[in-house]
Amino acid sequence: MQDDYFQPNPDAVAILRASMLHVPFDGWGEAALLAGAADSGYEPDAVHAAFPRGAIDAIALHSRLADHAMVEAFMALPQRPDKVHLTIRALVLLRLEIAQPEKDAVRRALSILAMPVNAKLSATLLYETVDAMWRAAGQRDTSFSFYTKRGSLAAVYSATMLAWLADNSGNIDGTVAFLDRRLADIARIPKITKPVRTMMAAGERFASGIIQGLGRRHSR
Repeated sequence: MQDDYFQPNPDAVAILRASMLHVPFDGWGEAALLAGAADSGYEPDAVHAAFPRGAIDAIALHSRLADHAMVEAFMALPQRPDKVHLTIRALVLLRLEIAQPEKDAVRRALSILAMPVNAKLSATLLYETVDAMWRAAGQRDTSFSFYTKRGSLAAVYSATMLAWLADNSGNIDGTVAFLDRRLADIARIPKITKPVRTMMAAGERFASGIIQGLGRRHSR
């Protein structure tokens, strides 16, 4: 799981966290990172050292920190769900609750990740998020279902994230309802053991292809 080896640069984390106050106004760019560095007592040179590629490195770190926080919050629950689909539900909602205070920053980040030049990183970050969810849920198998599970969850999570971004109510109640309407698919994923029993939607097939390619690279 990602959290088994995730050890971020503490300077980068400090600068990023201080920068989050500026991202809603300045966007994901040098101005926000420099302001965050100044706020946290770092010289401007520290920004380049922490984020060699600038904003895109900061966005990647932001996503990975959120994944890490999601798993930590799940493990700290006094009583975790005993069914896989309820576990996935809890993890998705924790991920969104963690992002809720920085919703505008997440929206801006996704706009940058949607650019063709960032397609590989966008797919990598999506893979890392859904992989962290499945592994936290105890699903660590490497059979064919490894890819169907992650591909299906990638499709559901991506759609739920878009619904969350479109929800301006100030809470995630509408998003919860949206997610719950799709959990029937997630609930049956652990039962899928053979390709002939799989009838994935177009979005699932596309996401599964991305996840399979990334999963092979991560396993090398």
